[in-house]
Amino acid sequence: MAKAYLVGAGIASLSAAALLIREGGFAGTDITILEAQDRTGGSLDAAGDPDIGYTMRGGRMFELHFECTYDLLNSIPALDSPHSPGGAGRADGPATSVTEDTFAFHDDFAWNDQARLVDAAGHRVDTRSMGFSERDRLDLVACVATPESRLDGKRISDCFAPEFFTTNFWYMWCTTFAFEPWHSAIEFRRYLNRFVHLFKTFDTMSGIYRTRFNQYDSIVRPLQSWLRSNGVSFSMNTTVTDVELADGDGITATALACTREGDAAERIPVAPEDLVFVTNGSMTANSTLGTTDTPAVLDDSAPDASWQLWRTLAAKRPHGLGDPSVFDSSVADSTWGSFTVTTKDPTFFKAMEEFSGSEAGKGGLITFKDSGWLLTIVLNHQPHFHEQPDDTYVWWGYALFPDKAGDHVGKTMAECTGREILAEVLGHLRLAQSEQILESSVVRPALMPYITSQFLVRKAGDRPEAVPAGSTNLAFIGQYAEVPDDVVFTVEYSVRTAWTAVARLLHLDRQPPPVYKGGHNPKVLLEALHTMHRR
Repeated sequence: MAKAYLVGAGIASLSAAALLIREGGFAGTDITILEAQDRTGGSLDAAGDPDIGYTMRGGRMFELHFECTYDLLNSIPALDSPHSPGGAGRADGPATSVTEDTFAFHDDFAWNDQARLVDAAGHRVDTRSMGFSERDRLDLVACVATPESRLDGKRISDCFAPEFFTTNFWYMWCTTFAFEPWHSAIEFRRYLNRFVHLFKTFDTMSGIYRTRFNQYDSIVRPLQSWLRSNGVSFSMNTTVTDVELADGDGITATALACTREGDAAERIPVAPEDLVFVTNGSMTANSTLGTTDTPAVLDDSAPDASWQLWRTLAAKRPHGLGDPSVFDSSVADSTWGSFTVTTKDPTFFKAMEEFSGSEAGKGGLITFKDSGWLLTIVLNHQPHFHEQPDDTYVWWGYALFPDKAGDHVGKTMAECTGREILAEVLGHLRLAQSEQILESSVVRPALMPYITSQFLVRKAGDRPEAVPAGSTNLAFIGQYAEVPDDVVFTVEYSVRTAWTAVARLLHLDRQPPPVYKGGHNPKVLLEALHTMHRR
């Protein structure tokens, strides 16, 4: 039987392994996942405890039309579902899938954001109006209608007047999806087209879905347990340094070069009928964590093994394998910071529920639009970690400008300890209980030099196709592989690249579900136009 080797244990590889079993008829025992770290999940991470503080570098949001993700996860029992392999589920009763659990959670805790933007005076902003001028509207329509080929090498700021970046729309859009004005106009256009159906509820964020717990607990752990129960092998602390290719112009993997636990190099032969899936690049490469009393120190050294492997592969063929230097050589344009706050004192949660008008878990994002760091915070439904005690509260925030000076602490976010970051947030909120909140909180900052590298200015061909032309058994998956129309920085994109790669390499009749295109629906377009003109 053919074997499958998957380089990386992020959501793209986990999805590809599951799809090889479900769609391709592979036995799990013929699938090996090789991961350089000692933990699965890649960028969908979550760790910690109430004492040292919980940590999440980020959190992906979902919406109704993540067709690939929901299709896949409908096959995977949720962590607490009956019959969940390796989980905490009961032994009887009907199984609940991850998809069903996510939809049920949305029904119970849909967002209805009443404090999406907060101004410099600490007041909630009326976000029913997008704040557009007529020029902004025309430029937005023009961007949506422009073919991608005409946006090669262009930034978002090349397509809009400076005033556009002071509108309510931009503040909400950029902090929801992590866009900067210098990011790729191609990616911005894709997002506009992909999520046009969300325009009418963008101020309340009611069209956004989230998982019941953080995505590591809600998605990675159930998926990993299901794969292990099906016999999939996980080789942790294994760094793949090269994929050997057969001679000639075609692309056929013949062996994997790797090191295990830092020991001597090892070579894994790859037969012509075997398959190799490579997660090229990582948006959380070189991430660092700080503590309440120490900052997270930027690591701008050479990026990790996933990037090095892509560079090695791209050098073997002049065309078709992408150009990693487009994405990993401009840390100043792709860095931002996040922080996770853990406390046993409910004071902050109570104060924020009163301020926002929403109970925790239903309020959505809160952005301080005039802050130097462009700060955003969110109060998740509790518990946000599966094993989180009842007396513990966890919330999260991030800043798109960690290199700018804060308005209250006078330092850049990158220079700040966790305590100083929390002090900056509290300075914007002007809460009477600020000192009590500071003293009772554990704050873990994170700095991520490549977190938005997939948004950097690019042109066609800079990302390799999921299955490059001429490839017989090698595929690329994850955020830096190319599939048309869909948008990076989403779980959906990782799953779609995995499904595309599996279907093409195995020549399957069943292809991934098509990307939802709300712009083809006249009703959706009319609602979006009405929202754009709302005052």
